[in-house]
Amino acid sequence: MRSLAVFRDFSPFRRTARGISRLASALLVASLIAGCASNEKYDETAGWSASKLYSEAKDAQADGGWDKAAKLLEKLEARYPYGRYAQQAQMELGYIYWKGGEPGSALAACDRFIKLHPNHPAVDYAYYLKGLINFNEDQGYAGYISKQDPTERDPKAAREAFDTFKELLTRFPGSKYAPDAAKRMHYLVNALASQEVHVARYYMQREAYIAAANRAQFAIKTYPEAPAVEEALAIMVQAYGKLEMPELRDDASRVLKKNFPESRFLVGKTSNEKSWWKIW
Repeated sequence: MRSLAVFRDFSPFRRTARGISRLASALLVASLIAGCASNEKYDETAGWSASKLYSEAKDAQADGGWDKAAKLLEKLEARYPYGRYAQQAQMELGYIYWKGGEPGSALAACDRFIKLHPNHPAVDYAYYLKGLINFNEDQGYAGYISKQDPTERDPKAAREAFDTFKELLTRFPGSKYAPDAAKRMHYLVNALASQEVHVARYYMQREAYIAAANRAQFAIKTYPEAPAVEEALAIMVQAYGKLEMPELRDDASRVLKKNFPESRFLVGKTSNEKSWWKIW
């Protein structure tokens, strides 16, 4: 009985010790949370209105701060998802991503705007921008007016650009972007034809004459109005000659002479004329 009484005498102290331990643990957790909060970067945009975020984004864009402009527009859309500023941010993000070197994000932004606002007055711009991005996915507009041979371009991107411009012209024939889109479509046809001829030329160099003739023939049938048809016919003449197929060689030669009587491939000289892809 005595030992039991002693046990009872110490029980209040044990309860007090447990309470102190819990309090210490709680204080430790609170200090850790406070430490983490103090280490977080202060967001100066907290509390900014939609108009303020948009205005600052436009200033950053004017200064070439594409990354900063994108982040501000992203915050605008997240904080104020409804209203004209949100729609404007969604529309402009595609261009800002593109200029900031993020074509994938730019294309996604264009597709998102088209999906969310199919009847928006400026949706034709979204189609046009999407076409531009695909037009030269890795070099942007600067590559478009450069001296780069179009046969080096990505045919997948070229086809996607063509399809986008075509949809723009079909849906919005009166758009202010339609004339330029049509011109670029014409360019893309020439580029795709030139790519086929480039491959045919490669096959000729490898002495794969059947493959060269077939590829040149495909270019002629698929893109009959493209300037590259001239060289495609010349490749067919050479390939059929190497294959000792005189009838097919002579047929290709007659077509070449009829359609391109002054062809450099007939007279054996190179042309100093401006490359066909320099349309501006």
